[in-house]
Amino acid sequence: MKEQFFEEIRNRLEGMKEAGTYKQYRYLESPMSARSQIKSKGDVLVLCSNNYLGLADNKELTQSGIDALEKYGAGGASVRFICGTYDIHQELENKVAEFLGTEAALTYTSCWAANTAVIPALLQAGDTVISDELNHASIVDGCRLIAKGVNKGIYRHSDMAHLEEKLQEAKDSPVKLVITDGVFSMEGDIAKLPEIVELVYKYNAILMIDDSHATGVIGKTGRGTEEYYNMQGSADIITSTFGKALGGAGGGFVAGRQEVIDLMIQVSRPHLFSNSLPPVLTAIAKTALEHLMVHPEIVESLREKTNYFRKQLKDGGLNILEGDSAIIPIMIYDASKAVNLANKLFEQGIYVTGFSYPVVPKDQARIRLQVSDALSFKDIVWASEVIQNLVD
Repeated sequence: MKEQFFEEIRNRLEGMKEAGTYKQYRYLESPMSARSQIKSKGDVLVLCSNNYLGLADNKELTQSGIDALEKYGAGGASVRFICGTYDIHQELENKVAEFLGTEAALTYTSCWAANTAVIPALLQAGDTVISDELNHASIVDGCRLIAKGVNKGIYRHSDMAHLEEKLQEAKDSPVKLVITDGVFSMEGDIAKLPEIVELVYKYNAILMIDDSHATGVIGKTGRGTEEYYNMQGSADIITSTFGKALGGAGGGFVAGRQEVIDLMIQVSRPHLFSNSLPPVLTAIAKTALEHLMVHPEIVESLREKTNYFRKQLKDGGLNILEGDSAIIPIMIYDASKAVNLANKLFEQGIYVTGFSYPVVPKDQARIRLQVSDALSFKDIVWASEVIQNLVD
């Protein structure tokens, strides 16, 4: 019986290989940057990293990590409420709240942990959570962890009429929590915040935004979806990450009203039963956030490079999804073709990843490009030409 179980696992893996969706690692041997060293390959242009602001190898961030390592040691070895809370946690949380204009913030080891913490902690029997169908997997899993008796609704992607239907169905729920990504990670589009806020206000609902791909990327100074629409303060709860634009080291957070943060401290399970964010990562995140606040021009630089890249690809006849984020999906549709294209690009020295079902809907396979401010315009021109030649 036991061997049959492992045989079934082997069969599943073989099926993935036959379908061309089996994932394999490539091992980096240098810091993440525009160009990085890959084991057995050498120098490649990286177009699939979340390193949007190019801060992953920033010397100021690196030094802050070294300093914190020497001051605090390897890690906290405890959860926050026992003996794992450091002064650097408080400093970072205050800085996040200042940056976003919220009353308070709380750090987690990742935004995945933050999302799976906050959703079940907020909702009780009789409440309703309503989520965009293309929200990140961490939101999906957070909704799966809700208590018995909490209602769950899913609305079609950015379909405001369907969202209103779900809100009408939940009109008698004491709490109606609407959750959306700020920037959708596979599509690269931005949530329709003005319309969502209007509906949230109309139905007296609570709004939560996951800004992981928006923080440091959109908005004039990188403050995310609210700033992009000039609607600061419109979300009740914001979650995001330090593992993307803000240095890439890791960590996430929840930001919002003081009572929300206080509740997370008391009842959110990832906070109560998992080690605190290591001080070294906390220090790097704080330095990254401070760097962005002092140098908001890097957001405009990223925007210019993203727009230039989009124009190069469109002028070359490639089928890309429109958007204002730093994510540029090139639609291939066929899963095996997307994987093969990614492999061919890697052979040419361009590191991208092909995405297919179940990461994206069936028959919607794509290559997802992610623009970094570390890229030069010369890099963008060269990459556009190589991609165009291989797609043709």
